[in-house]
Amino acid sequence: MTADTATSIAFEPAQRVRAIGVSEILRITDHANALKRAGRPVIVLGAGEPDFDTPQNVREAAVRAIGRGDTRYTVLDGSPAMKAAVQLKFRRDNALDFALDEISVSAGAKQVIFNALMASLNPGDEVILPAPYWTSYADIVQICGGVPVPVAGTEANGFRLDAAQLEAAITPRTRWLFLNSPSNPSGAAYSADQLKPLCEVLLRHPQVWVLADDIYEHILYDGLAFATPVAVEPRLRERTLTVNGVSKAYAMTGWRVGYGAGPRALIAAMAVVQSQTTSCPSSVSQAAAIEALTGPQDIVAERCADFQARRDFVVAALNRAPGLHCRVPEGAFYTFASCAGVLGRRTRGGALLQTDSDFCRYLLQDFEVAVVPGSVFGLAPYFRISYATSMAQLEEACARIIAACAALE
Repeated sequence: MTADTATSIAFEPAQRVRAIGVSEILRITDHANALKRAGRPVIVLGAGEPDFDTPQNVREAAVRAIGRGDTRYTVLDGSPAMKAAVQLKFRRDNALDFALDEISVSAGAKQVIFNALMASLNPGDEVILPAPYWTSYADIVQICGGVPVPVAGTEANGFRLDAAQLEAAITPRTRWLFLNSPSNPSGAAYSADQLKPLCEVLLRHPQVWVLADDIYEHILYDGLAFATPVAVEPRLRERTLTVNGVSKAYAMTGWRVGYGAGPRALIAAMAVVQSQTTSCPSSVSQAAAIEALTGPQDIVAERCADFQARRDFVVAALNRAPGLHCRVPEGAFYTFASCAGVLGRRTRGGALLQTDSDFCRYLLQDFEVAVVPGSVFGLAPYFRISYATSMAQLEEACARIIAACAALE
């Protein structure tokens, strides 16, 4: 083989990533931001990121850590002080008691999930994903050799999985069930009473583990009480990983700190995975996260109230748009609205809207509003709006969406 021949051989991606692309949410957001940079007045309602600043006390804690020289490696899966802060959080907020070696800290909740699946899935193992689901779940399952098993929720049931659906989805190959409450993208939340029937099914299937993604725990509305599976059914403790982080409640997305708590054997296996990927999370970010979890919590409730006001506005506005319908979400900062009523209609330019992706493309191209189609989350025809932005932006965006729907022929 000559040197010229060698340089002409095309790169072939590994099979595990061949069918997976960069997150569609990030792709849509990047495209919308590129249009903004080109001078178009695009409003981006795609990213799941609070528009608030990280609280001042949290930022100051990071500065103090830098001043002390706390800038070196910490323990692989979280410093003792960070794990103690997580331990305190679970006791205070969920009445759950975890030992320090039952806690793992990573560079974001996404890495906690990845570590858990990489450490536990064998080729062909199945993971039940109640749909609509956060798009990264399915991709992570596939990268780790597993098989995503979507189970579609219905709007009539608040997009929640019911016990009969769960029972029917479980097979001898089922390894995990994911439960995300409040949910990205639907905002749906499970009460303790709604979790109990699911827990009863799980007790009959001891091979099925539970991944409880509680990242939106503190963004819950209308006085609803938060519930997590292990608190509802303690007998599931030895096969449940409870995942959380500081990104959403404390507006710390860029700090990259997430954590999980579960059985020692799983946590130890997750540490092996982390040891060969990122190693420890940032020491400075851990110092900030400790302050977030252990410091004053008033700001969390204050910001939740702001999110609720935005939710109420967006839901009301979408329900005024011809052809759209939006249920009231219980938590998170997303609406998941049906666009079934506009499909089959044409834009003034003559384009036929056949799918939720067509509708979202129309909103961006003709009315300069970026949203995410429900098909990305495993359930169509819907679209997700992130209302984690200013009320002024939301007012303008919703006015454009209403105008877009009214303009269809």
